[in-house]
Amino acid sequence: MSKGFWTLRYTLLNVTYFVAFCTIHALAAVFLLDKGFTNTEVGILLAIANILSAVAQPVVAGIIDKPGPLTNRRFILISVIVIAIGSLLLMVCSDKKALVFIIYVIIYMIQFTYQPVMTALCFEYQKAGCNIYYGLARGLGSASFAVTSAFVGGAVEKSGVGILLIVNVAAMLISAIIIFTFKMSNNNLSVKEYTDTEATDVSTESPDIHNNLFDFIRAYPSFSLFLLGTICFYFAHNMINDFMIQIIRSLGGGEKELGYSNFLQAILELPVMALIGFVLKKITSSKLLIMSGFAFFIKILILVFATNMGGMYLSQSFQLFAYAVFIPAAAYYVSNNISESDQVKGQAFVTSAITIGGVFSNLISGVILDNLGIKPMLITGTIIAAVGAIIVFVAFGKRKI
Repeated sequence: MSKGFWTLRYTLLNVTYFVAFCTIHALAAVFLLDKGFTNTEVGILLAIANILSAVAQPVVAGIIDKPGPLTNRRFILISVIVIAIGSLLLMVCSDKKALVFIIYVIIYMIQFTYQPVMTALCFEYQKAGCNIYYGLARGLGSASFAVTSAFVGGAVEKSGVGILLIVNVAAMLISAIIIFTFKMSNNNLSVKEYTDTEATDVSTESPDIHNNLFDFIRAYPSFSLFLLGTICFYFAHNMINDFMIQIIRSLGGGEKELGYSNFLQAILELPVMALIGFVLKKITSSKLLIMSGFAFFIKILILVFATNMGGMYLSQSFQLFAYAVFIPAAAYYVSNNISESDQVKGQAFVTSAITIGGVFSNLISGVILDNLGIKPMLITGTIIAAVGAIIVFVAFGKRKI
């Protein structure tokens, strides 16, 4: 089967995923505030959802890594169906705050849980000979997030937050159809379509499965330290994303500017992610991850001094070097430097680190925002992001996995 066809289908999976990611995650505060939640309650809800997904991600990955009926593809199919059902339930019980809390936690958690499985699915199929341009597909996923942000920002102002649920259900139904038909033939051969200049074939050196967390840390010490740094600068990243509407309002904007901001940062991800395979031939994935860490720090530092929406847009433009570099570079690092028996866990631990950063951000940011305001919240995020960037620099300076 042609490379273009596999890439097209995997791209559609990413597109539908990030359309829903926009409605569920990026606009969570908009939806929940409309339903009567306070900033602190929003933070608590998102923290619970993130904690559950941080626990679920490595557990699910450990099951998938073992031979058995649960595969990457099947787990994704189950996830999108559950999210669609949950979104439909929110449509009919949106006036019951307790029920909204429970359902939103579940769909938020499940969507984060299957994100690393999406990445693992790509590399699983790549290694079986189904040639997929991961960077291009992932970049177009970000572009779909950008387009969705631009659309729903104004739509929410005109029609209310119910439009978010309608878009989400449609995206999940399309995703279910695509993943149901996403099957490879038995004659696929192993093909390697990219080269990371630091790649090592760990699978022949470390054939054991490291399902125990401490065994995994011992097997991959630098990668594990990198995960700690990731928690820190994703604390700042999630702070901006989860409370962006409040930041924008403090700068004189509203829901429409929220859509523009999300569109800007997401559309900038496309060229970087699309070209990441070529970049990795010149720059190692570990160096790219160091660069992205410092970009996360600069992104939030700009907001500390911002006085209008120009500062917000400047900050969002650093997505080009932060998130846009981090996501594909981390995926390729795991694919090339972690044993095949630990592949799904490696991808899951990256997402878990991102999620844990979100947990601490949710628990702390909402409280600071309610009691001290925007500036103290952003200063806290800036300090933690700086610590994370330094940790990642130290981690990959060791030249060990």
